[in-house]
Amino acid sequence: MYTSALLALWGGVAFVIYRIVEYGLEELRHHRNAKCLGCEPVYKMPNPDGMGITLLFQLLNSNRQFNFPETSKKRLFRQWEKEGRAIPTVGHTVFGLKVIHTVDPKNVQAVLATKFKDFGLGELRYKIFNPLLGDSIFSSDGETWSRLRALLRPHFARDQVSDLDLEERHVQHLMRHLTTAPEGWTRVTDLKPLFFRLTIDSATEFLFGKSADSQLSSLPGYEPSRDTPDVNEKDFTASFDAAQQVTGRSGLLGNLYWLMHNKGFKEDVRRCQSFIDHYVQLALNKEKSTARLTSTGKQKTVLLDGLIESTRDPIELRDHMMGLLLAGRDTTASLLSFVFMTFTQRPDVYAKLRTIVLETFGTYNHPRNITFESLKGCTYLQWVLNETLRLYPVLPIDGRRALKDTCLPFGGGPDGTKPVYIRKDTPVEYGIYTIHRRKDLWGEDADDFRPERWDGRRSRWEYIPFNGGPRICIGQQFALTEAAYVIVRLLQRFEKCEGVGNSWEPAEKGGYGYIRWVISLTGSPADGVKLRFKEAQESADE
Repeated sequence: MYTSALLALWGGVAFVIYRIVEYGLEELRHHRNAKCLGCEPVYKMPNPDGMGITLLFQLLNSNRQFNFPETSKKRLFRQWEKEGRAIPTVGHTVFGLKVIHTVDPKNVQAVLATKFKDFGLGELRYKIFNPLLGDSIFSSDGETWSRLRALLRPHFARDQVSDLDLEERHVQHLMRHLTTAPEGWTRVTDLKPLFFRLTIDSATEFLFGKSADSQLSSLPGYEPSRDTPDVNEKDFTASFDAAQQVTGRSGLLGNLYWLMHNKGFKEDVRRCQSFIDHYVQLALNKEKSTARLTSTGKQKTVLLDGLIESTRDPIELRDHMMGLLLAGRDTTASLLSFVFMTFTQRPDVYAKLRTIVLETFGTYNHPRNITFESLKGCTYLQWVLNETLRLYPVLPIDGRRALKDTCLPFGGGPDGTKPVYIRKDTPVEYGIYTIHRRKDLWGEDADDFRPERWDGRRSRWEYIPFNGGPRICIGQQFALTEAAYVIVRLLQRFEKCEGVGNSWEPAEKGGYGYIRWVISLTGSPADGVKLRFKEAQESADE
């Protein structure tokens, strides 16, 4: 008995010694690697509790108060000013996990491009995203991601994303919600939900070949078709938004993400999957020779039909569609919401752009030459889109994980000019919202909306609304073309717009005085975009 207890004790002591020696050798290896790479320690953000629990609650609280991007920016620059020097790359701890946060464009370039193979989404991001997005391009790494990217890329070529006839149909459905009174003004309308309905309608038609018709379903007298999914569009949208909110918040908990994946979340995911599965089965059951045609008799571009030529696995197809629907709906709708939010603050920009639109594209009832090329060539329109994405990036913060021991080129040492050693599995976050508002990069008016700043300016790594490198957003041109077309058609019809009681307006007008963000997997104005339009006389008369 005594001998057995003694052996057990020595076994325990030996194990502890082994782990200590193993830890020491691992630390020595990292120390040698860092020295060989010329790395020096990164600046550590103050951490009162040592574990980062205070920071975690601050982040969760800022998310609940709808000011996460601005809180993140102020927290960094408050420390920046306190230290009296630029510290664009810092280290901090969340629940004992060491995290690097950078707003240095050169470090972002390293993560997304020059050291692309050293960084990826990582296993944790996969676990967080997988319940909703499955094995899609937005949750995968390595060879899997490369295969999916190659599979999807041909379907986002210019001729595939420039079907403006499709867009016009859905814009006309939007216009039916903007009726004018005899004095020429529309009633006060929240544009944000209208834009989300518009983009889900156009995205589902582009992806599935059949629109969800969310705009029409909210009008009197609408009768759904016989092949409507069991989960209707309204229930899908509610569940899709809720599931994204949980997915986004669970990311803040790191390895404890699973605490957010409760019964309600799982039911929301099930509804989303049922909605997508309906369209996948329709496509799989369709005769291969049956072509989908537009109302004018042209063959319709349907991404799902193209993917079925590569795989007939319904789960894989669902995963692709879920991720692409998220990107196709949310990014464009959020961009349009921020554009028109800005127009209510800057009527001079609205008036200037409208003059250019009428000169270039004609009037609402007599439009001319609205094409992919002409929209892209309308300089001031592109400046407006660029400036909106600079100030209000749809993805305000993003990150990667180190897939191997590596380094960032800057952030180490007393002056931050030395490389920073990054151990495998270390999260590296980059604040897109903050980078886009750095005054040393954009000037003292970095927080101001000024489209003219893009005159002659070429964007580099200080401007990354669609990320960059090999993983740059595959649907970038789709989103920008759709947003530009919608803006042109609305400005052709309405000569001015006026915000009413929005959160960013002064308190005397019923607002909070600052922009409130709702963050899920993307960001958008938390309180919507409430405004009224005045119809142009030529539109009313014709």
